[in-house]
Amino acid sequence: MTVVELHKHHRDVTGGWLRPAVFGVMDGLVSNAALIAGVVGGGASATVVAITGLAGLAAGAFSMATGEYTSVRSQGELSQAEMAIERREIDRSPEAEERELALMYEARGVEPALAREVARQLHRDKEVAWRIHVREELGVDPDDLPSPWTAAFSSFAAFSLGALVPVLPFLLGFTSLTLAVVLTALGLFTTGALVAKLTARPMWYGGLRQLLLGGAAAAVTYSVGTLFGATLS
Repeated sequence: MTVVELHKHHRDVTGGWLRPAVFGVMDGLVSNAALIAGVVGGGASATVVAITGLAGLAAGAFSMATGEYTSVRSQGELSQAEMAIERREIDRSPEAEERELALMYEARGVEPALAREVARQLHRDKEVAWRIHVREELGVDPDDLPSPWTAAFSSFAAFSLGALVPVLPFLLGFTSLTLAVVLTALGLFTTGALVAKLTARPMWYGGLRQLLLGGAAAAVTYSVGTLFGATLS
């Protein structure tokens, strides 16, 4: 009988780059498009719009990067602290931890005798036992904690890229909001579609969903800008 080995390639879902990258580019597109729409609605000149857009890009990118670094770093420090507690518990009460692991396997449907034997064998090596307990109890892989620097750089780059799209026409000398709206709409739909592809969702659904959400935000701020612009004038 021939034994066929099946090798499945899974994408990296724990590296800490996808969420900040997706969030960054979406936030950059929506927030800067909304900001520019509000300023244009208020009657600002093309020069003011360009400066405002660049300021929004810089402020948002640094803010996103700082926030991502701090949040991921804090989460990592919390995980490290909890893992240290687990290590001390295994050192202090190995028998109790072994019974706890056996009970966890029993709860998942393993026969009690087999669960106790598996737990006993795993606890022959404290390092192996610690890693198993961390994964089972905390849901954390001690060898694959997200990098705060990866999250920060991904967020910074993605936000900058997204925020550049709506301001680009004004940097090139265009004075109308039309081209910025078209480019932003294309950016929103394309980004939403790509994210949907990564997550095995229909691309048209992801693109349309992001287009509608981003368009609604821009429409609201444009209306607010128009309202205040008319009031101030």
